[in-house]
Amino acid sequence: MKDEKNIISRRRFIRNSAVGLSALFAGYPLLQGCSKDEQGAAPGVTSSKTVKSCYLPITDATPIILAHELGFYKEMGIASERPVLIRGWAPMAEAFMAGRFNLTHLLAPIPIYMRYSKGFPVKVVAWDHINGSALTVGKESGIDSYADLGGKQIAVPYWYSMHNIIIQMIAKEMGIEPVIQNKNKPLRDNQMNLFVMAPPDMPTAMASKAIDGYIVAEPFNAAGEILAGGKIVRFTGDVWKNHPCCVAVMNEKELADQAWSHDVIKALVKAELWALNNAEEAAHILSKDGAQYLPLPEKVIKRAMLKYDLDTYGANGGTGAIQHPDWNAERLSYNPYQFESATHKMVEMMKQTKMEGDLSFMSGLDPANVQKELMYTEGVMEASEELGGLVQFAGVNPENPFVRQEVIAV
Repeated sequence: MKDEKNIISRRRFIRNSAVGLSALFAGYPLLQGCSKDEQGAAPGVTSSKTVKSCYLPITDATPIILAHELGFYKEMGIASERPVLIRGWAPMAEAFMAGRFNLTHLLAPIPIYMRYSKGFPVKVVAWDHINGSALTVGKESGIDSYADLGGKQIAVPYWYSMHNIIIQMIAKEMGIEPVIQNKNKPLRDNQMNLFVMAPPDMPTAMASKAIDGYIVAEPFNAAGEILAGGKIVRFTGDVWKNHPCCVAVMNEKELADQAWSHDVIKALVKAELWALNNAEEAAHILSKDGAQYLPLPEKVIKRAMLKYDLDTYGANGGTGAIQHPDWNAERLSYNPYQFESATHKMVEMMKQTKMEGDLSFMSGLDPANVQKELMYTEGVMEASEELGGLVQFAGVNPENPFVRQEVIAV
């Protein structure tokens, strides 16, 4: 009887926590902290147009947050309001498309859906970061490595996410079938069930055994470790080397004012470079012990941004989360340039990834066209040159900084 009650509780939690793809345009209110903290009247501001941005409470938002908090917009003569925290990808995408915000960050595949399924004129103006995500599992989940995902319930933050792409890539390599099915239906040993859950809900769900694990952006993997007794069994940046995850986006119409939009992009690129070189201070600013952009203490944010050692995570004696130490990757790092090879690989992998909803638009996607039509690279190229070159960022070939090869090894 007790087991039956636990199963019912588990199902209820999963059902109530999941946010389906259809909610992208549903309009439910999950906005928080609609601040009017504005720098518009400050000395040095010359533009009449204000940056109005929003973010999910994850480290992926670091550049958008720091560009405001450190005054980089103001240095460009641009006013900016304090970024607004929103708890879910669906309401954030909706608010951006409604024109409430002129800058935000989105999971890299979401703009592809927006532009090619919904016809919304979104442009990816920069990558927000690289890596910064992991697969975290409960201490009693029975998962010691990604080979143990069969028969398990795993949460992803959104169907259109690098997390969904990478977890399905891992599962297929292990001979495990990713499925999307009713939580009441039993799983075979060679099946892994996927469903969407808001990132802030994931550690609690895992600690209560409502789910077996999750794949998500930081700091919720670090929170899973410190606050929920979980363990990281794979870093996504150790599967797909220096992969994009979240990207900064604008409405295409904003790019018509090139002076303003390029200065905004320059502030974002400068914020990425600053975060790359000042990770501890960035963690403090983001944390609830600092400027309170993320709802977690500094020790969690620092772990999320800095801890990537073989003693803890290596294949010999650690959790096995790092299988490729020779890649010299980081848990979270920064490169703003939208590499064409990554766009091609992402589109290719999206077509092989199971998701809910109407996916018919993907059959006609041409990776070269997606790069040309969706990725606005001019701003990043100009900004990086003014700041000393793209070679200052992570994962760059100094001999050919704007070209790279994608490295994937499950």
